[in-house]
Amino acid sequence: MGKIKRLNFIASRIYRIVISGKKLIKIFTFNDSLKSNDMLLKFLGAAREVTGSKILLTTDLGKKILIDCGMFQGKGLETDAMNRNLGFEPSELDHVILTHAHIDHSGLIPYIHRLGFEGSVVCTSATRDLCSIMLADSGHIQEQDTHTFNKKRLKKGLPAVTPIYTQEDAVECMKRFIGIPYDLKFKIDENIKVKFTNTGHMLGSGVATLQIIENGQIKRIAFTGDIGRPVNRIIAPPKPFPQTDWLISESTYGNRLHPAQEDAEKELLEIVIDTCVNKGGKLIIPAFSVGRTQEIVYSIHNFYKSGLLPKIEVFVDSPLAVNATEIFRMHPECFNREVLESMEKDPDPFGFNALHYITKEEDSKRLNDYDKPCIIISASGMMEAGRVKHHLANSIQDSKNTVLAVGYCAPQTLGARLLDGAKEVSIHGTVYKVNADIRKIESFSGHADYQEMISFLQCQDPSALEKVFLVHGDYEAQKFFAEKLTEAGFKNISIPDKFQEFEI
Repeated sequence: MGKIKRLNFIASRIYRIVISGKKLIKIFTFNDSLKSNDMLLKFLGAAREVTGSKILLTTDLGKKILIDCGMFQGKGLETDAMNRNLGFEPSELDHVILTHAHIDHSGLIPYIHRLGFEGSVVCTSATRDLCSIMLADSGHIQEQDTHTFNKKRLKKGLPAVTPIYTQEDAVECMKRFIGIPYDLKFKIDENIKVKFTNTGHMLGSGVATLQIIENGQIKRIAFTGDIGRPVNRIIAPPKPFPQTDWLISESTYGNRLHPAQEDAEKELLEIVIDTCVNKGGKLIIPAFSVGRTQEIVYSIHNFYKSGLLPKIEVFVDSPLAVNATEIFRMHPECFNREVLESMEKDPDPFGFNALHYITKEEDSKRLNDYDKPCIIISASGMMEAGRVKHHLANSIQDSKNTVLAVGYCAPQTLGARLLDGAKEVSIHGTVYKVNADIRKIESFSGHADYQEMISFLQCQDPSALEKVFLVHGDYEAQKFFAEKLTEAGFKNISIPDKFQEFEI
């Protein structure tokens, strides 16, 4: 059979059996009260928390579409169990709609592919290109972390564990990706279209607006993914998205306001001069390899061009950041007007004489013995993995040095513990005293604050919305944001809990 057929049996319950060809592919059990034309939204991640974004949409015809497929991050051993417990059967998925490439939104795609997912992953072209390096890097880190973890388990007589997925799994899953341009209505099948509209959060990020035809009616559902700020150092600003019926919005900074961006630039320059010029120390900047690293490099580049800084060597110590920077160069269509205009005179906004990109491990280790003032930008931004942990271990006990956080650090991460004033921390099993200055600049965050999010969401007519769901935020921030949205005219706002389902 080329088309999907439904057989409905009415008994004490309704059993819906969906058959494709000769193979039974889905069986659903519904209560008598469920209407035949209802779709289901199930919130599997980033529900009253900030990581692990996953929302499962089941259409009336039995199509299963996963919106984002993110990893939970920053909860130690608990994270592994949360990531392995998906809450759905990967082989039953028809499509994944991916709002952007950050690992807390994309990081489990290799895992579901490994477990039998054979559908398509639909995203923007830049997101596809970034995922090709970010997912492979994630697989590599998991292999390394598992190897280290197993050494400790074997010493205790415990059995070895396997990584959630490997670098090879990440490479293999890329065959599922379909990259499309912004603002193009892409037809997934005869009843479903998706359109991505720039959110300004990172290269390739977009609101995913789904248009689904069921029983002759059009239902529109929009997923914001992460919302960027109205002014970004590199990326074009967020763009209004089409009117929708059901809106799922992020809420990371739902109870915060950012300082002005000019203040952040000034503060960064002051921290660089204080650490590297006045104290003669190292400035360690843990930064996500994609987006934040390029913004910091671009800002320091401008400091040099403007004559505001003496020559201080800058090291970007992350193979992923090096590769990501190359992908940035491939997608100028995502840049804002200022960057495009500056590129007419200076074609490389991510390169200058004092900047060194480090890929080899031995070159990274040499930085431990580098005794001159310098800036080291290294992943990860939450300080939970990657080379930055080695730089922190080598630098955090020296009062001349500074650790500068430039983005959100989820609770329970190493970054959060340092920002909360920890006097000592454990890194790779060794305890270190915290003598270095610990600083933070929030305006480098790629997330809009609550006023910026409300301004962005006001492209929608609140009276035309059936419901607003808030995801990807701590619960207290979400409650505050819901109040602010209500004041702005939005109604029927819900904050889903994990595994909660809604009929739409």
